[in-house]
Parts: sequence; C-alpha cells; structure tokens
Amino acid sequence: MKKALIIDDENRTRELIAKMITSFGFDIEAIPAGENVQSGIKAIEEIKPDIVFLDIQMPDGTGFDVLRSVKNKNFEVVFITAHEEFAIKAIKFSALDYLLKPIDPSELRAAVERAIQAVDDKKEDSQFDALQNNIQPNQKRRLVLKTQESVYVVELHEIIRCEADRNYTSFFLVGGKKILVSKTLKEYETLLSSHNFLRVQQSHLINLDYVDRYDKGNGGSVVMKDGSEVPLSPAKRDIFFKILENL
Repeated sequence: MKKALIIDDENRTRELIAKMITSFGFDIEAIPAGENVQSGIKAIEEIKPDIVFLDIQMPDGTGFDVLRSVKNKNFEVVFITAHEEFAIKAIKFSALDYLLKPIDPSELRAAVERAIQAVDDKKEDSQFDALQNNIQPNQKRRLVLKTQESVYVVELHEIIRCEADRNYTSFFLVGGKKILVSKTLKEYETLLSSHNFLRVQQSHLINLDYVDRYDKGNGGSVVMKDGSEVPLSPAKRDIFFKILENL
C-alpha cells in the first residue's frame, strides 16, 4: 500500500483531503500529519511517503522550504495553495502538480491518479533544482520537459520554436535537438508568452529572438535562424510586424 502524506497548516484541510483520498478507494493510506515546515520535514523523514500533498504558505515558511530541507525526495509532490500566485507559474515551469483551495474532489482524484502513475518513475533531482530556481523572482526561467523516457531541463534561450501535434508539442532546440511532450501547445503558450514567445499560427509558437526574416512567398512565412519556415496567420500579422519593428 502506498502512503500519501498531507502537510498543511489547517487541521481541517488535512483531515478533509485525507478523507477524500480514502473515499476514492485507491490502494493508498492517507496520513494527515505535518502542520508547518518543521513538522512537515519530520513527517516526511519518518513516514517516507510515496506522495506528498504540500501546502505552499505555512506559519514558519513555505512548502519550498520543506523540499529544500529534505535530502531524499523519493516521492511525488502535489502543491496546495489558496491563491493563484507567482509560485503557480514556477510550479508549471517545473512540470509539477498543484491544487487550488478549496479542494475540488474531482481535481484531487485526478491529481492522485497522476501521482500514482508517476510514483514508480525514477525521481529527478534536476526537476526540484529547476523549481528552486524558478521560484526566485529574478532568475531566468528553466522549463522542465517530461517525456516517457526522460526529464529535460531547458533554458528558454535554447528553444527556437514549438509545434503542435494534436495533444502533443514538439520542441525544436538549438543544435537540432527535438523533444516531444504530451502537453498541448496552449499550455506552453500560456507559460512562454511573457518571455518573448509568440503564437504566430494555430500550430506554431516561436521564440522571437530566433526570427531571421519574413518571407512573402507561399502566403507569408516566418523564417527562423535554423532555416525552418513557420506559416504566419493573417490574424497575427499586425502584432508580428509591430514586434519585429522593435526587435
């Protein structure tokens, strides 16, 4: 039986999440132990959980402080927070999971299912390292890309463009590397649009730093510095040319 530890400064929240997890009927023991950073660290070390539901804001620090202090992170993490805050974006960049309070039972169930599916995979410290970097306001973001075989930590300046393939996204990186991830382009557009990326067409998101030129032939396309050509949607032409003028 797997063990799920719930660390939250609200006793009612801990108990409620534990009851909901138990009601789902998974082969999981839900343990509502840990009300702050120090007791949370102690609970992880003593219980050795498979999954940790971890509150971000606690009286003596944050959930990130808990992770920073635990040496062996051999567990899946699902963060819990009451606010859509800066930390949420850092969590998404790091390809980790989170739930917003008040906890919705169907969302909790889905999070438990994802955690169970991932719990037997080898944990990558690089993913937690990326998170610690991404929660620093002035640090350049690192994007974690998880495939079936590997976990990649990518600097944003390494990404030339992204291309949608139904519910998958292909990342084309400097040096010719390609990484296929089972997330939609829309999710990455939301993350990257404030970092000089533009969705120029339904299936294409580009890093504006790698634009070489605009080619008027074949209905109009953006030629990237790696030689690839990306179609430019008529709806995006005005914004693209406006940005191009300021590059």
